Amino acid sequence: MNRHRFLLTLTVLIITTLACTIFVGGPDFPNETIPVSTGAADNLKAQIESALLAGAETGVITLHITEEQFTSFIAVNMEKEENPAFQDAQVYLRNGHMNIYGKVVRGYLIANILISLTITIDQQGDPIIEITNANFGPFPAPDGLKNSMTALITEAFVGSLGPIATGFRLESITIADGMMTVIGLIK
Repeated sequence: MNRHRFLLTLTVLIITTLACTIFVGGPDFPNETIPVSTGAADNLKAQIESALLAGAETGVITLHITEEQFTSFIAVNMEKEENPAFQDAQVYLRNGHMNIYGKVVRGYLIANILISLTITIDQQGDPIIEITNANFGPFPAPDGLKNSMTALITEAFVGSLGPIATGFRLESITIADGMMTVIGLIK
């Protein structure tokens, strides 16, 4: 009877292990969860359009982008991809850094990721996005993931401005207290 119980327990344990995913670690998400909504992503697009219209009159464009807007923008764009680089995006804008947390699922493995970015401006007024830290579970983040994130963030700055971007020059980018403030001039 004990042998039968042992085999049954072992079989259940093996089936349970095969049916589940294995968490391999990575940086812990902050306790504060940033909400995700298509409304916040749409609001960001509308805010950019409104700032550009106001800038056409004043010559100055000012954007205040919240963590919820950035998180939603990234999440909505990742949903459009057939095989997204990661999921469950959370963007924190604090102390001069953009910290992007997420989860990578590959087969049975799940890992938390953290990508920390700084964003500065070159002499031509274009954004320079530098990955200062990238953790992928217990391993360094692969270059493909780093490149994907850099492209996504660059798209947020350059692509969202559309055709007007050629007549626009970034002057400053400030990241603090859950907000990114972007100031630019119409050329």
